[in-house]
Amino acid sequence: MTEEFSPHRLRIGRGHRAPGRFRRLHRQGLALYELGWGAPVEVAAGELPDFYNIHIPVAGDGVVRVAGREVSTPCSVAGPGMTLGMSLSAQADTLILCLPQATVDNAVTGHTGEPPTTALRFTPALPDADPAVAAWLGTARAFAQFAASPLATRSPLAAAHFEQVLVHGLVGLQPHDHSVALPPHTHPALPRAVRRAMAYCEEHAAEPVSVADMAVAARVSPRTLQECFRSHFGTTPVAHLRRVRLDRVHQDLLRIADGSESGTVAEAATRWGFTHLGRFAAYYRETYGQVPSRTAQGR
Repeated sequence: MTEEFSPHRLRIGRGHRAPGRFRRLHRQGLALYELGWGAPVEVAAGELPDFYNIHIPVAGDGVVRVAGREVSTPCSVAGPGMTLGMSLSAQADTLILCLPQATVDNAVTGHTGEPPTTALRFTPALPDADPAVAAWLGTARAFAQFAASPLATRSPLAAAHFEQVLVHGLVGLQPHDHSVALPPHTHPALPRAVRRAMAYCEEHAAEPVSVADMAVAARVSPRTLQECFRSHFGTTPVAHLRRVRLDRVHQDLLRIADGSESGTVAEAATRWGFTHLGRFAAYYRETYGQVPSRTAQGR
């Protein structure tokens, strides 16, 4: 396991034993493993080197700690420079997806045209209540089934397509400290009006913005802009602006949690245009799977 992942400390606890297994399902552009220790264990991996570790429980229970803080969801992601620890039951069975930093960097470069200057720092909790996250996790599980099948060896190109979906999907849906550098308006398939409106939201997220303002920036009527967002995203310009602002608040709270920034949840929310804190908290929980105060506390 040290050869496949990185050096780590392991403490085996007392209690019921179960069948253990460690199987590599795939290793090409990324790696995928099945792991069940077969005993209660405490694992301390220290700081991860040049890869991202995505922990997807299949059975049993346990707790994962990233950067010393307990992750609030069963599924988690940790990356280069972040510490990783786990307390797992004997029955715990897990899929572990390992994405090389270079592969993730290439995905970011494909979106922005510029390679990131530092490794992405993802929000550790993968909230499977979010439909997009649930779909991504479903794809990862489907990839495990594919990788264990005879088709995988007969169709390496299909495996490569799976890899691209997983890497680009994670970069696009899971909040991280480079999210602002990945504006959705860079997508070439979107109409120019939509790209202009999205760019306006990114640039003016901290200011009072109305649909009329966005329409002026997009150079179309408010009604046309509404229709564009509905047809391309199934949402509204206001909902998109709110998502941009939520992401900005989320990044501020992560910095508060790691001590690189000071402030309160209310200050961060107000700074990005949320004046009704109860409504903001509801939006935040729906998006990130936890209340904003837990993010600010690093839990």
